[in-house]
Amino acid sequence: MMRYQFTPAVERALQIAANWTLRADGEAELDAPQLLLALASEVECRAAVVLQALAIDPAAIVERWPQLRALETPPPVAPATLFTAAVGESLAQVISRLSDHPRPLSLATEHVLLGLALAEHDVARWLGERRLDIAALEAEIHRRGGQQFIDQPLEMPLESPPLPVQVPRDAATQSTESEQLAVYRLLDAAANRAREGLRVIEDYVRFALDDALLTREWKQLRHDLTAVLGQFAMPERLAARDTLADVGTRISTASEQSRPDIAAVVAANMARLQESLRSLEEYAKTVAPSAAATLEQLRYRSYTLQRSLDVTQRRSREWDTCQLYVLLDGCESLAAFTTLAQQLIAAGVDVLQLRDKRLADRELLERGRRLRELTRDSATRFIMNDRADLAVLADADGVHVGQEELTVKDARTIVGPRRLVGVSTHSLEQARQAVLDGADYIGVGPTFPSQTKNFEQFPGVELLRAVAAEIRLPAFAIGGITLPRLDEVLATGIRRVAVSGAIVAAVDPVVAVNEFRARLSQSQ
Repeated sequence: MMRYQFTPAVERALQIAANWTLRADGEAELDAPQLLLALASEVECRAAVVLQALAIDPAAIVERWPQLRALETPPPVAPATLFTAAVGESLAQVISRLSDHPRPLSLATEHVLLGLALAEHDVARWLGERRLDIAALEAEIHRRGGQQFIDQPLEMPLESPPLPVQVPRDAATQSTESEQLAVYRLLDAAANRAREGLRVIEDYVRFALDDALLTREWKQLRHDLTAVLGQFAMPERLAARDTLADVGTRISTASEQSRPDIAAVVAANMARLQESLRSLEEYAKTVAPSAAATLEQLRYRSYTLQRSLDVTQRRSREWDTCQLYVLLDGCESLAAFTTLAQQLIAAGVDVLQLRDKRLADRELLERGRRLRELTRDSATRFIMNDRADLAVLADADGVHVGQEELTVKDARTIVGPRRLVGVSTHSLEQARQAVLDGADYIGVGPTFPSQTKNFEQFPGVELLRAVAAEIRLPAFAIGGITLPRLDEVLATGIRRVAVSGAIVAAVDPVVAVNEFRARLSQSQ
C-alpha cells in the first residue's frame, strides 16, 4: 500500500472526510465525494478558495451526492489504508504530474484538488462541468512550488481567482522592493482591520440581536473575505508587518476610548469594515486586480447587510410592544368605516391596515384620508394595502405588499425612505429575502383558513416556528387567527398577529380587541 505525506491542512480535511460516508453500512473508506466535501469545508485552504470561485460549497456537493450522510460516530482515520480506488487514482495522477517538485513531496489541498480533477470518476467529471480550469490550477501549483517555473499569469475565473497571485515581475511595471513591502504592509493592516470589524459585528448579531439569519449572512461574508485574503500570501504579509514602528498605534482620539452604547460599537465597526474593504480593494489593484474586483463585491454586500441589520435593530426597538395588527375594509359607507376605525383606535390596536379590493380608487383614497385623520394623534399606525401611490396621497405610515405585487424596492421608490414597507411571506425563503430586501416588517402565513382570503396551501404553524427561530425583524402571523387558536400561534415563538374577521366581524369589536391584547400581553 502506497504511503503519502500530507500537509496539516490536508490532514484536517481528512478528519472532516472521516465524518461522512457514502455507504449504507457506514463503512469509513474515504471516496472522492467525501474528499471533495472536506476540501470545501476547510474554508481557509487554497483548494476551498478555488471551489468557492466556482460556487462549489459543501451544500452544493451534498446536493450533487445526496447519499452522503454524516456518521454518528466517526471512526479513527488511517488515510493510507482507507482510501477507495477512486481516491488512490486521484493521488497517483497528481503525483505523476508533480514529478518535477522537490522530494519528499507533501501533498497540499490544491494538489489533492488537482488529482480529483485529473482522474476518471464522477467527481472529476462534475468539476469539469463546473468549469474548473485544470491547466491554470496546475500552472499555479508549479509557479508556487515546482522546479519548473511557469511564467504565465494565472488564468482562473476573473470574479474570484482561487490561489495567491504573485506580483508581475515585468521590468516595465516592476515596483521597487520597498514599494512592494509598503503594499503588503498596507494590505496586511487593512485585512486585519476588516476581519476584526466583521467579528465585532457578527458577535453583536449573534449574541445581542440573536438573529440566526443575519448571523449566518455576516459569518459567510467573513468566510468569503478570508478566502480572498488567501491570495495575499501570509509570509509576505508577516514580513511586511511592523506594529512596533506603526505611527498610528500612538495616535488616538477620545471617541475611540469610549462608546455611548452598543449601537455605537456596531456603527464604529461597520465604518471600520467598509473603509478597510475599500483600502484593500484599492491597494490590491497593484498586485492582484481580480482580487480587487472580488473585494469590491464584498464591500457592496456589506452595504446590503448593513441596511438589513439597521432596519432589524430599529424596527425591533420601535415595535417592541406592537403586537396586534388589524385589517379592515372600507365598510358599506364612510360613516360606518369611521365608527369602526374609531372603536379600534380607542381600544388600542397597534396597526390598522386598509385593505379593500372592491372600492373605486376615489372611495379608497377617501377612506385612507379619513383613517389618517383618525390615527394622526394616536399610537395606532396606518398602513395601506398594496397601493403605494394611495399610501402617499393619504399620508399613510406605510404600505403592505404581497409576493405578486410591488417589490420592496419599487414600493420604496414610491413611498420614500420614511414610510414603512411590509411584505407578505409564505415560506421561510421569502421571509429571508424580505429581510435582505429591506422590509420593515413581514406578515407570515397563511396560518389557518380564513373567510377573507383563499389559499391553496397553508404553511401553518411550522412556518411560524421556523421564522421565529431565525428572524428578529417584526413578524406578524396572519391567516384565520382567532382567539381560541391564539395559544397555538404563540407556542411557535411568534408574538405578533394580524387579524381581520375575528375582530372586525365580532359582535363587539372593542371586547374582541381587549381579549386579544390581554392574551398577547401575557406572552411578552
